[in-house]
Amino acid sequence: MRLRCVVLDDYQNAATRLADWSPVEDTVDVVSLREHLDGEGELAAALATADIVVTLRERVPFPASLFARLPRLKLLIASGMRNTVIDYAAAEAHGVTVCGTASSSAPPVELTWALLLGLARGIVEESNSLRAGGPWQQTVGADLHGRTLGLLGLGKIGSRVAAIGLAFGMRVTAWSRHLTKERADEIGVQLALSKEELLAESDFVSVHLALGDRTRGLLGPAELALLKPTSYLVNTSRAAIVDQDALLAALHEGRIAGAGIDVFDIEPLPADHPMRTAPRLLATPHLGYVSHANYTTYYGQAVENIRAYLAGSPVRQLP
Repeated sequence: MRLRCVVLDDYQNAATRLADWSPVEDTVDVVSLREHLDGEGELAAALATADIVVTLRERVPFPASLFARLPRLKLLIASGMRNTVIDYAAAEAHGVTVCGTASSSAPPVELTWALLLGLARGIVEESNSLRAGGPWQQTVGADLHGRTLGLLGLGKIGSRVAAIGLAFGMRVTAWSRHLTKERADEIGVQLALSKEELLAESDFVSVHLALGDRTRGLLGPAELALLKPTSYLVNTSRAAIVDQDALLAALHEGRIAGAGIDVFDIEPLPADHPMRTAPRLLATPHLGYVSHANYTTYYGQAVENIRAYLAGSPVRQLP
C-alpha cells in the first residue's frame, strides 16, 4: 500500500523543486497544498487520507482535537527543531511520530536588515515613484552610522543583528529580562538598564524574543509611547509581542517614523486587514525563514525523516 504525504502551505511550490524525493518515490505519493487551509475542519478534511504531513514552522497548530480527526496520520514533520503549536502528548497518544529539521537563523537576520534599511532609506516609496514617473527624490534618508539600535533579545538571531549594526557604526544596546552584562559585553553591545530606557533612547528598535507568557503584549500603548517620533520599529519575531492595535494607532497618528513588520496576528492576512493599508508601514508576508537554503534543508531533511521512519529508526524526533 502506498503512503500519502501532504505538504502544507507550499505557497511557492518549492517542496518538490528544492528536494530530491526519489529515495521515497516507490512508496510515497507527495501532494503539495499551495493554499493555506483555514480552520480545523478544513484542515482535517484535506488531511483525512494523509499518512505523512509536512508543515512549515509554526504556521499550522496541531492540537489534540486535530490528531483525533486524523486516524491515518503516522508521521508529522515540522521544519525547525522547536515547535510550540504541536500537542506532543496528543501526538504520542494517537501513535504519531513527530520529527523536525535543521534551520538556519541567517535568513531572518538578513530580512531584519532588509526591512530596517528599506525603512531608513524609503526604498519602496522611492522605487515605486521612479517606476511610475513620479518626482525625482521625495525622501531624506535616516542615517544608521552614529544612531542607536535597540535590540529586544540578544539570542542567536539578535546577536547576529547586533554584529551588523556595529559594522554600520551604530551604537547597539540590548535588553531582555534575563540578559546579563557579561553576555552583552561578549557580543560587544551595551546592556540597557530597562526596556523603557532602551525604547526611549533608540532610533531603531528590533524585536528578537521568543513568544511566551512574559513576552506577549510586551510592547503595548505605554511602551510604544516611549519611542521617539523619528524612531522605527522592526518585528520579525512574533506579532503578539507587539500590541497590534497600539502599533496601528502609532502609525496612523505619526507617533513613530515607521515600522517594518514580517509577522501578523492572522496569517495569511485577510484582504481587509488594517495592516494592509496602514501608513508608514513596510510589510512582508512572513518571509523570515523563507530562503532557498532553508527550504532546501527543510524539504531535503523531510525526505530523510521519511526514509528513516519507514526503516524503523526515526531521526530528529521532537520535542
